[in-house]
Amino acid sequence: MDVLQRLARMLDRPGFPWKSLIVGFSVGQYLFEGFLSLRQYQVLRQKKPPKALQGEVSQEVFDKSQAYGRAKAKFGFVSALYGQVQNLAVIYGDVLPKLWAVTGLWLTRYAPASLSGEIPHTLVFFFVFNVITTLLSLPTSVYHTFVLEEKFGFNKQTAGLFVTDMVKGQALMIVLGAPILSGFLAIIQRTGTSFFYYLWLFGVVMQVSMITIYPIVILPLFNKLSPLEEGPLKKGVEALAARLKFPLNQLYVIDGSKRSAHSNAYFYGLPWKKHIVIYDTLIEKSETEEVVAVLSHELGHWSLSHTTKLFAIAQFHMFYIFALFSVFINNRSLYQSFGFHHEFPIIIGFILFSDALAPMDTVVKLLMNVLSRKFEFEADAFAVSLGYSTELARSLIKLQVQNLSTMDADWLYASYHFSHPILPERLGALGWYGEKKAATAAAAGKEEEKVVKAADREL
Repeated sequence: MDVLQRLARMLDRPGFPWKSLIVGFSVGQYLFEGFLSLRQYQVLRQKKPPKALQGEVSQEVFDKSQAYGRAKAKFGFVSALYGQVQNLAVIYGDVLPKLWAVTGLWLTRYAPASLSGEIPHTLVFFFVFNVITTLLSLPTSVYHTFVLEEKFGFNKQTAGLFVTDMVKGQALMIVLGAPILSGFLAIIQRTGTSFFYYLWLFGVVMQVSMITIYPIVILPLFNKLSPLEEGPLKKGVEALAARLKFPLNQLYVIDGSKRSAHSNAYFYGLPWKKHIVIYDTLIEKSETEEVVAVLSHELGHWSLSHTTKLFAIAQFHMFYIFALFSVFINNRSLYQSFGFHHEFPIIIGFILFSDALAPMDTVVKLLMNVLSRKFEFEADAFAVSLGYSTELARSLIKLQVQNLSTMDADWLYASYHFSHPILPERLGALGWYGEKKAATAAAAGKEEEKVVKAADREL
């Protein structure tokens, strides 16, 4: 506590150029990520697939994957520039203090006296700001969905579904966001300088609550979950779960094809009650054993305690974020740099603090991706230990082809952005060297076995 208070006093220096510093962080991150994207774009211009994939994907598929990657990269360049221009406009246009003043005026004129105070003001400010940012993001969202994804055959959304999803998202923001944000503010107001302990506990409770609420309340608003029908796939998954003593409660198929042709599978739930969800697109495009192999990888994360470890890391990260926020929450020089001279709203302090934390978040993102890739290799190895090496390799190749995923990557770009290893790395770790070579090796192995047995008889 004393360390945090001393740090708070040291950083609250009148006239300190917080705005220039935060703008510098923002522009620096934008340039760094743009530099990485340029490096990756050069890889996406390559004409031949990596050696590990030359016998696995056709030239036509590789060319289409590269074209898809370049299209996403170009979209990324434009959307990043658009986002950066918006951010600078908000900062230099003093949008935050102006919007805070306007929403305060609305409350004074049109709301009853019972709704005065920082919490109601913050809720109005937050939701208005959220609506503005949603509208500003519409051009890029529409282009990504109805132009880019449509061009490569992935988009399945209609305009009506797109608008409905957006409206539902805003409604959820109000229904769930209002009490959570109110609780966040109330805890800070009532618990003094040690608020971050209580805020962290509140965050843990909210996360556990969302794990419980999400499949029951939120997910059905956007997708339909249907019990997996009886058959070889259900028997295979249930046998895998029983083998690993995975606390499987329900097996669902999700109508992912309603929005996209991409495929996936995942599990969720409390430690004693888990549910597995398989995308209908994955079932449609894969053999039964390949789907089971994918799930053996996913359950490997559970069996190796990856999910528990990541949850624990997330709690530590959340705690240190709130602890550092206690250093900035009363920093008058920070507020004043951004046009807040008479009022010092908590929500504004948190927004500015988040911007100031950008360099540290960049490092955290890099380290988390390094750890995530390590866990992915371990989960693949776990699937191999269960005897799914060939099936997992085949499934990964199919998913790569179906999703037109990036088949090669610049090492620096991948280190910073990718939470999963690229396919050639995963196939190498699996010991996969292709169907034809595998068949040849198997045949050679059988011949060798016959020789050994003959030798045994002779002895």
